[in-house]
Amino acid sequence: MLRGLVIVIMALDHVRDFCMMAAEMDPMTNPNVALGMFATRWITHFCAPVFVFLAGVSVYLSSARWGSKATVSRHLITRGIWLIFLEWTVLEFMWTFNFRYELVVLQVIWAIGWSMMLLAGLIWLPRRVVAVLAIATITLHNLLDGVSPAQFGAAGWLWNILHAPTVIRGSHTAIFVLYPLIPWIAVMAAGYCLGPVFQLSEDRRRRLLVHLGLALTAAFFVVRLINIYGDPQPWEQQRTLTLTVMSFFRASKYPPSLVYLLMTLGPAILFLGLIDGVRVSANNAFRVFGRVPMFYYVPHFYLIHALAVLFSGLRYGRWDYFLHFPGALLGMPDPNFPADWGYNLAVTYAIWLGVLVLLYFPCRWYMGVKQRSRSPWLSYL
Repeated sequence: MLRGLVIVIMALDHVRDFCMMAAEMDPMTNPNVALGMFATRWITHFCAPVFVFLAGVSVYLSSARWGSKATVSRHLITRGIWLIFLEWTVLEFMWTFNFRYELVVLQVIWAIGWSMMLLAGLIWLPRRVVAVLAIATITLHNLLDGVSPAQFGAAGWLWNILHAPTVIRGSHTAIFVLYPLIPWIAVMAAGYCLGPVFQLSEDRRRRLLVHLGLALTAAFFVVRLINIYGDPQPWEQQRTLTLTVMSFFRASKYPPSLVYLLMTLGPAILFLGLIDGVRVSANNAFRVFGRVPMFYYVPHFYLIHALAVLFSGLRYGRWDYFLHFPGALLGMPDPNFPADWGYNLAVTYAIWLGVLVLLYFPCRWYMGVKQRSRSPWLSYL
């Protein structure tokens, strides 16, 4: 249910990228952004950390089915390689609708792939050791914010991949490191270490999840109010209360800061505790999407991008605005885009709901396929 909820919200962000071009690529960077636009972007911040965290939980819960640790490690390595391959091929094309590879973006699926491969080694350590490493990394990695790639000389690109997002330019292809690996590996490992909680009795499980979620959420407010450590961008008092509140909740995602992860994972874990024991229909949309996340993820991007091409063709008689670099990739128009390109927030939400309706039926069909078949190949889709 929670996984389905966050990937439903994720689609809203991608619809906004492609269909609301009057707005910035990331409204969170604008200190004067309207509250509605800020909220639309802010709520989507829950998607990546919750999805990566739940991937770690799923690894633990699935390990009993996979058998020995060697089998689990092998599965994680092969699945990680598969996800990285998808990111560089199928998912790369869905951003641009061309094969020129002028820009390659390393984002969440790529980060999940590497996190799985590294988790394949971590699972051989005692779970308590993994938990300490994960918590320490999440808590302390912002101490590395001042470390510059230039300090590593020719190996600076490696620091970009690990912690400092940037665009690495080559002779033909530029690589945009959007999801540096260090904090995301720790988030998945933390989810893996929380896995045993889901095997406890219902009352104890619910109590632990609620208490942990409340504690992490409270920690967010404490760390943010102190305003000394936890995010490279301290919040500041603005000319209005609304803008000040937005500054307070404007946490850094690239890479995900301690504040950002407390802000998102705390409420998510609390939500897990609150819905524990809730029964819903097998055809509940969140449950359906949550059971087939990759089958949802790839088509949802292709559908949103195709709709952007369709809307531009119908409205302007031009079908090529989203068929080249870099506009389609970054969700921003080129200078030759019409000045009035894009739709308001209400239309953007309507398009988002339409996308979800269109995706629901094939996802429900595929959920049934997975339930009827035990083929291990289906775990890759």
